[in-house]
Amino acid sequence: MEMHMTRLHKPHWIAGICALLLGLPSLPAQADDDSPYPPVAPRGSAQIRLYNASGQETGATVGSVSLSEVAPFASGDYEHLQPGRYGVRVGSQTLPVVLEADRQYTLVNQSGTAQLVEEPPFRSRQKALLRLQNLSDRPLALKTADGRTEVVSSVAPHGRGEREINPVKVGLALFDGERKVADLKPVVLDRGETLCLYVTGSPSSLTPVWVRRPARE
Repeated sequence: MEMHMTRLHKPHWIAGICALLLGLPSLPAQADDDSPYPPVAPRGSAQIRLYNASGQETGATVGSVSLSEVAPFASGDYEHLQPGRYGVRVGSQTLPVVLEADRQYTLVNQSGTAQLVEEPPFRSRQKALLRLQNLSDRPLALKTADGRTEVVSSVAPHGRGEREINPVKVGLALFDGERKVADLKPVVLDRGETLCLYVTGSPSSLTPVWVRRPARE
């Protein structure tokens, strides 16, 4: 899983930001091993992955299915399960969950506290999707580094916001109102990809991390 911790210098991708455009989803995408989006699941199944927002390597189980251990601030790939009720275990924590058919989920571990976050599937082959999963207690937005252009409008605490954009290289920053919280490392978005920015941590010490599907070998 390719991730990038933030706290970098001001990026210089203004030209790329100008290319961001809203678009409409096209036909459902058929993934292969080299695609940036999750593999196509059996019809009617649910998909779930683990994002480890803690400082220690962590694994999880969902029912009888094991989600491989992942490094701190990293994520595994999606696993396919039948829809239904499951017991989730992350370390010593347990969590009852309901997985619905044709849905995608991320199981987020924050220092022993587990949380299930829904990831609505993205089907476009022409656009990319930029998603902000705000698991903090502050409203946050994604803007250009100079703060002049809002890319994903303010997301309430523990909410989700997103925008379809052209597949370009982008350099953004995280804002709380007019105040910049952090510069984010520039990333390249591919067609059909969903790139999530997960924000965890306390209000005084936020940790934003880009989360994307790991590359296939």
